[in-house]
Amino acid sequence: MESEITSYHATITTILDEMNHVIHGKNEVVNLVVASVFAGGHVLLEDVPGVAKTLLARSLAEILGLEFARIQFTPDLLPSDIIGLTIWDPPTQQMQFRKGPIFTNILLADELNRASPKTQSALLEAMAESQVTVDGVTYPLPDPFVVIATQNPIEFEGTYPLPEAQVDRFLTSTTIGYPSEGDERQVVTDHLATGIANANVTQIFDPERLLQVRRTLQTIYVSDAIIDYVVALARFTRDRSSVSLGASPRGSIALALLSRAAAAVAGRDFVTPEDVKAMAIPALVHRIRLSPEAWIRGLRRESIVNEAIQSIPMPVAVDESGDSH
Repeated sequence: MESEITSYHATITTILDEMNHVIHGKNEVVNLVVASVFAGGHVLLEDVPGVAKTLLARSLAEILGLEFARIQFTPDLLPSDIIGLTIWDPPTQQMQFRKGPIFTNILLADELNRASPKTQSALLEAMAESQVTVDGVTYPLPDPFVVIATQNPIEFEGTYPLPEAQVDRFLTSTTIGYPSEGDERQVVTDHLATGIANANVTQIFDPERLLQVRRTLQTIYVSDAIIDYVVALARFTRDRSSVSLGASPRGSIALALLSRAAAAVAGRDFVTPEDVKAMAIPALVHRIRLSPEAWIRGLRRESIVNEAIQSIPMPVAVDESGDSH
């Protein structure tokens, strides 16, 4: 009998195909971002300018039928510019709340680390609880609500590093990277032919169907052995002398959620160890802080997660029926 998640598989595949027509040659990144949105988490894109971060976020919103807003973060941006403010309305003789651009489904927080810490913190409540509080009044954000934030890892002048508490709110982090020569040629050809770097996308989903998929994700089977594997990987990052801060328990939760979403993208109703391995770096690496000595030696955070994957034995995959694979 067909499970709920396998019934969505054809549509999910269509979404991925539509995205891959826009973002050339970046199937893994596209799959990860789509999986993150399905899992209900926020995404941090750390990459240089001009590699289609904005295009990815805007196109995904259009394909999923979601409202989209973009905020360019700058040092003079105020919290009220993001969440809104209460103003006096002369016709009604009352204070009225004027919503900011954060009241959307997918919010692109472009160059988040260029804003002051005070402004960055305006996103914390929204990312954690899907609501904002202004003058003691709490306003719920639209459902679904996803933040896709970008930051340039090269430039440090005029930037404010994101605090650990905020970085930990991102379900996943990844980079897009430069395209291959053939893909870059295709991007240039498309732009010369149409005046834009991509073809128009087609809406395939809508907010209600996305919420249905999120509810269905909760039915995907995660065995006790898989949970033990997830926890072991996260705990490994805390026990290295080269690490000053390892992945938090929220990192374990993120890895489990992303693994479920990866199973859904693959059309399965159970999580395999390979799902966990594939999602370990995007779920955990941004939660790791290296010790000063390790940083000086040029150690990469990814190597810590890779060491965990190599050191911890994978469990035997078991599907929902209890059969081993």
